[in-house]
Amino acid sequence: MASSSDVSVRICVQEIIKYDLEIKALIQDIRECRGPHSVLMKLNAAVKEKSRHLRQRIQDMEQMAKEQDKETDKNIIMAETESHRKQMLSNQTAWRKANLACKLAIDNLEKDELLHGGDSSVRQRKATKESLAETSSDITESLMSISRMMAQQVKQSEETIGTLVTSSRSVLETNEEFKAMTATIHLGRKLILKYNRRELTDKLLIFLALALFFATVLYILKKRLFPFI
Repeated sequence: MASSSDVSVRICVQEIIKYDLEIKALIQDIRECRGPHSVLMKLNAAVKEKSRHLRQRIQDMEQMAKEQDKETDKNIIMAETESHRKQMLSNQTAWRKANLACKLAIDNLEKDELLHGGDSSVRQRKATKESLAETSSDITESLMSISRMMAQQVKQSEETIGTLVTSSRSVLETNEEFKAMTATIHLGRKLILKYNRRELTDKLLIFLALALFFATVLYILKKRLFPFI
């Protein structure tokens, strides 16, 4: 049975994919838009709103990764989060290019209208340029926000690497201690074996000395008690 954490991650991924596809569709609509100005404004507003939701869900997914108990699960979710973040940055670039393409198309239409004269065309072009300038400013702000997020991610990655280095150093030190303990145990085993062999030798020498002693005593007794034998 899947844990609630796994279910939450899957739901988050599904929502991220949904927002990503919706943003791509809106960017395509902007790229194909030829006006009027109100339509372009609505499309850009929709992209901005979807991007805000997408950014929030990516941050939620990153937080879920940090809450994982297993390091492998954490790394997998963090890698997927990074992939979605890069895709979001790609969408921002495509959004800017789509706006530039739309601006070029609208400028061409305004030039055609300008050939026929009319103050209304001039006013419309001015309003369009102002709107596009505002949209460009919004996109730039979004890109700066993403850049800040990327910088924060890099800083967190550096901290993670530092933690891993410290852990590796601790593991190496522990390994050296185990090696030293193994050498000590091996030396102790050798000394014990040597002591056991030495103890056996001492017992044998004592037995031989006792045998020689008793043989000497018996010989002396024999000579004194039975001198003619």
